[in-house]
Order: sequence, then structure tokens, then C-alpha cells
Amino acid sequence: MSKVVLYMSMSVDGFITGPDDGVDHGLGVGGERLHDWLRTGGVDPASHRPADGPSATVFDELMSTGAVITGRRTFDHAGGWAGDHHDGVPIFVLTHAAPDEPAPGSARYVTDGIRSCVTRATAAAGDRDVLLHGAATAQECLRAGLLDEIELQLMPVLLGQGRRLFTDLPPDHVELELVRAMDGRDVQHLRYRVRSAG
Repeated sequence: MSKVVLYMSMSVDGFITGPDDGVDHGLGVGGERLHDWLRTGGVDPASHRPADGPSATVFDELMSTGAVITGRRTFDHAGGWAGDHHDGVPIFVLTHAAPDEPAPGSARYVTDGIRSCVTRATAAAGDRDVLLHGAATAQECLRAGLLDEIELQLMPVLLGQGRRLFTDLPPDHVELELVRAMDGRDVQHLRYRVRSAG
């Protein structure tokens, strides 16, 4: 059965971008450091595949997903991945209002909420997992009880400011179960199963 999995690179102090992130500077000031576990590549997503074992394993899992859910902000800051996040899989962009122009490539805007977005993405993914991007969208998915797992790439840096991953959580605590921990080169990959909220 398909799972919804949040993949996110994060600093030890909980930031997923540096300050002043935007369309012209997607990861903010200093935020590129959070993706140092990836290889420097080009337009082809596969060109970013890390060489070392654990990081390559996580990258391959990410690239084997059958659909992508992302928030509009993340989508816009990433330039819409030119309409193709990886291998032409469908990209579902959660937004309050779709722009007049259609989404590029395999992307489509979803305006009727997170449940509809997850339903569409899991149907499109078939038996493959769904990759989730974006802090606000992840928080919505978590609040709705629709997030199955969290895969964090914990980078050994304190950014001090920027955008945090976990800022608008349910009022009760959320229980996680650590299901895997792997050390890559200058990164720790932590995978959690979301057990319950409250």
C-alpha cells in the first residue's frame, strides 16, 4: 500500500531554509548547506545522486516514489521543477487558488484541500510511495492524520534563522517511532513512522 512520506533536509536547530527564502533564492541565505548531502548536479535529478551508501539509498527511495505532493510556495520557489520532479511522475500542488495559466509538465493544482490532494496522489502513485515536500503542506497532512512517515536528512549545522519545519503542529503532541537511522557523510538520515497525535 502506498505511503505518504515527507522527505526533508533540516539543520540541527530545525530549519529547512535559511532566512530570506523566495522565488529568486529558494533555500534562503545559507540554506544550500542543507543539501550538501547531495552531489552537485545539473538539470537531470539523477545527477544529484550521492556516491556514498546510506545517502544513495535514501536518494534512490526518494526517486522511486510514484507521485509528489507539494505546497504552492515550495513549488514556486523550486521553479516548479520545470514541470518534472523526477521521471515524469505527477506533481500535485496544494493551493488555495490556482493561477490562470496551467501548471507546467506533469504538475496540476489542487484547490479542494489536503484530503483530496492525498487521495489523488496515492491513486496516481499506485503501489509506490508518495513524496511530500513543503513545511506548511506537511503540517496540514500531519494535522489531517494523512502523513505516514518522515525521512529527515539531519545536517550538522545550526542555521539560527530561516523557515522551520515544525511550527504549526496539532495542539496535542505527535508520537513518532524511529524505524531507521543511517549515517552518511556529514549527514544523519532518520526515518520515523507517525504513530499518533495526542
